[in-house]
Amino acid sequence: MIELKDEQVIVAQATAQGAGAIAMLRISGNRAVEIVDSVAHLSGAKKLVDQISHTIHYGWVVDKSGQSVDQVLFLIMRAPKTFTGQDVVEITCHNNQFLVEQIIDIIIGAGARLADQGEFTRRAVLNGKVDLVQAEAINELIHAQTSQALKLSLQQLKGSFSAWIAAIEKQLIHVMAFCEASFEFLDEEITFEDQIKQRLAQVQKDIEQVLQTFDKRQYVTQGVRIALVGSVNAGKSSLFNALINRQRAIVTDIAGTTRDTIEAGMYSDGAYLTFVDTAGLRDSDDVVEKIGIDRSFQEVTSADIVLLVFDATASYAQEEIDLYDSIIQKYRQKIIVVQNKIDAGSNIVPCLQDQEIIAVSVLQSIHIDQLRAKIDEKIDSLMQVGQSPCLLNKRQYNLLLLLQNDLQAIDQSIVMKIDYELLAIRLQDAISKLSELTGKTVTEDALNAIFREFCVGK
Repeated sequence: MIELKDEQVIVAQATAQGAGAIAMLRISGNRAVEIVDSVAHLSGAKKLVDQISHTIHYGWVVDKSGQSVDQVLFLIMRAPKTFTGQDVVEITCHNNQFLVEQIIDIIIGAGARLADQGEFTRRAVLNGKVDLVQAEAINELIHAQTSQALKLSLQQLKGSFSAWIAAIEKQLIHVMAFCEASFEFLDEEITFEDQIKQRLAQVQKDIEQVLQTFDKRQYVTQGVRIALVGSVNAGKSSLFNALINRQRAIVTDIAGTTRDTIEAGMYSDGAYLTFVDTAGLRDSDDVVEKIGIDRSFQEVTSADIVLLVFDATASYAQEEIDLYDSIIQKYRQKIIVVQNKIDAGSNIVPCLQDQEIIAVSVLQSIHIDQLRAKIDEKIDSLMQVGQSPCLLNKRQYNLLLLLQNDLQAIDQSIVMKIDYELLAIRLQDAISKLSELTGKTVTEDALNAIFREFCVGK
């Protein structure tokens, strides 16, 4: 573990800049209370250094000449029961940026320095208050755009993933113990080969389950992309407007009205959804429309859910049938087939007859709620991560993938005969990768890269 080398007191604004009633400044370091006390004037001539931990005091911040700068509240928290593990003072002041910057300058003049990005959380990690995956969860929590992302971040902040890592580490340590015991009693031909193989197999199974959650993460954190695709005049734009509850796409009876993709985002039950209306699928000599049709096929590939829409009043040419068939064959798992205009017809594209079909009429508002329910069902399936902790970022994924590769290599090496001494060395390497996940053995460069993504006040 990297030691905390810089004990200097740091200060930064912890609340976002912008309009608001109050702002909060955070000061951390072993001399934090003393430095703030030198620029504070409390009612009753009290001194901050004489006050007990975790108490709030009303007073003023004063400049070098003794002039009051602002009326504030001082919250004193003494180590080790603080976020950073050091003495911490938080100053709540009026939210005027000129005032905030003036107070920060006064505190820096008293002996502090401006905090680097993520330095408060970095000190919390280095002082053992949180581990690295919990620190990353704090950053994800701050930037969460959906309620599901917020929930996952909170779970990891509470230590769900850290506990999982500890359990995996314990399993690997048990394997090492079996390995060393087998080596010790090699002459007596006492081995624990079966126990070693069984535990390694279980560890790999557990890791694979967590690795699979990384694909789910994008739906939780970035939202779900839903593309409406189908032939011209199938009613995609009308359905698009109905699903987003506003007139976003132009709707006419002219074939090929939508010549490019149109997007609209909305929140639904804590998830962020992006609906994409696409150009109708057909052959066209119009250069602009052909570009739009190409983009429609791109959306089929990139979307998380595809609403494959067809017109119940239309008869489809073989070329159009082939287009629908190729899409359903290639992307079946993410497709919802929608039959539109059932108020005026009942035709079905031949290649779709065996598919589950949601029949709707946008014009008459028939079964739109049923379609929404089907979309919600698909979204729930995408976001379902089961009981396993969910990986939050690429760093965690890459380290766990490296660990999986190491264990697979170990598996291959012990198929015929186990070299217990070599196995113990390789297991120690595997445990080191787990330690890098939580920050026990992380390098300075790795820490710098992680906390570079944090805001200054955190």
